[in-house]
Amino acid sequence: MQTPISDPARHIVGLALGFCLSAAVPAFAVTVLLTGATVHTVSGPTLTPGQVLIKDGKIAAVDKVIKTKADKVVKLDGEHLYPGLIAASTSLGLVEINAVRATRDAAEVGDYTPDVESWVAVNPDSELIPVARANGITHFLPVPGGGIVTGQSGLMVVDGWTTEDMTVKKPVALHVFWPGMELNTTPKDEFKDKSKWKSLEDQAKERREKIKALEDFFEEARAYSKAREAGGKNGLPAQNVVPAWEAMRPYARGDLPVMVHADDVRQIKVAVNWAATHSYKIILAGARDAWKVADLLATNQVPVIFERIYNQASGLSSTPSRDTDRYDAYFTAPQTLHKAGVKVIFGQGLGGEEAATIRNLPYTAAQAVAFGLPQDEALKGITLYPAEVLGVADRLGSIEAGKEATVFAADGSILDIRSNVKRMWITGREVSLESRHTRLYDKYKARPRAK
Repeated sequence: MQTPISDPARHIVGLALGFCLSAAVPAFAVTVLLTGATVHTVSGPTLTPGQVLIKDGKIAAVDKVIKTKADKVVKLDGEHLYPGLIAASTSLGLVEINAVRATRDAAEVGDYTPDVESWVAVNPDSELIPVARANGITHFLPVPGGGIVTGQSGLMVVDGWTTEDMTVKKPVALHVFWPGMELNTTPKDEFKDKSKWKSLEDQAKERREKIKALEDFFEEARAYSKAREAGGKNGLPAQNVVPAWEAMRPYARGDLPVMVHADDVRQIKVAVNWAATHSYKIILAGARDAWKVADLLATNQVPVIFERIYNQASGLSSTPSRDTDRYDAYFTAPQTLHKAGVKVIFGQGLGGEEAATIRNLPYTAAQAVAFGLPQDEALKGITLYPAEVLGVADRLGSIEAGKEATVFAADGSILDIRSNVKRMWITGREVSLESRHTRLYDKYKARPRAK
C-alpha cells in the first residue's frame, strides 16, 4: 500500500524535481562577438583586427569579419586577444607561503609513490591562483615532489570552487625526478662533516644503484601491466591488485607521458636513452643543460619544458652554473633547441617562490625572444605547445573554431612587461581579474592623505 504524500513533502519533491530538470536543461545559449582586437590565433595568422564568435562556451568562428548577429558584442578596439596561457610545470596551488610548513603540500614521503595524485592536493582558495590568472594564465599543471617517482599530475583551470571544478584532465603525466649524476670531489680533510664523506668509487656505485632501482621499478610495472592485460578483467584476485602498480599501467604501456625532471647533461643523456630503449613517452622538464644535447633530444622527439631562464631558483644566481659557459647560455638555450627541431615550452620551475611568481611566465618567453627565439615560437611555448604535450590541444592552446573559448584581452603584447591583461573568458564565461594585488592597490589608493 502506498503512503500518501503530504503537501509539504509534495512541495519538497517538486522542488527537487524542478532542480533536476533545471540542471539537465542548459540555459539559453548567449552568443558573444569579440571584435576590434588584434587576434593572435597562434596556430594560424594574426588578424589585425579580427573577430571571434563565442557560442556554448566554444569558439564558433574566427575571421577578420564574421557576418552574423550576436546576442552581445564586446568591443576590444586597440587590444590584443590571446588564447589562455598554460603553466606546464609548477607548484601553484600546492604551496602558498614557502616559510610556513602548514601551507606546503607539494611533496610526499617515500621515493616511489606513483599513485599520488597532485590535483586533489591543490588549494582552490589559494591567493596565488588569482594573481596568476590576472596575467593571462588560465591553466596549470601542479607537480608532486618528494622522491624519485613522485606521482601523477592533472591539468587544472584557474577558476572554480573546488578541485573537482578546477580539474580539466586527469591524469596527465607521471613525474620522475632523475637521480643526480654529479660526484663530489671535495677531499675528506676539507669536508665539513667527515662522517658523510664518500669516495668517488662509492658515490659512483650509489649512483648506479639508484638508476638500477628506477629501471627495475619500471620493469616491474611493465610486468604487472602485462599480467593484468593477459588475464582480462579477472586476471588478478582483488587482494593482489596493487594501487601503485595500477597507477603505473598507462605509463608502462606508453599511453601517457612520463615527465622527467633533470637539469644536468649526464642525467638528460641517460634518461633519453632509457626512454628510447623501452619506448617510453617522455617530456623533459627543468632542462638547464638541454641545449648541450639539442640534437639528441630532436632525434628522439623529446619536448622540453625549459625552466628558470634566469636560474634564480633554490638560491642559485642568475649566472650559468658553470664558469665555462657563456653569460647568456640560458638566454640563448631556447633558440638553440628550436633550431635543432626541439619543441620548447617555458616554465618558472618548482617551489614556493616560483609558485608566487608564475605570473611572470610570459616574460621568460620574452627573454628568449631577446636572444634569438622567434616571437611566434615563444608564444607557442606558453600556449599551443604545452597544450599539445599535455594532450589537450583539441581544446586549448590556440584561437580556433571548435576549441574552448578560453581567451584574454591585453592592452599590448603579452610578451611586453608593460602590457596589462584587461579581460578574460574561460569556456565562454567572463571571469574576474581581481586578486590580492588589486585589492591592496584599491585599499592604499584610497588611504587618507596629509593636507
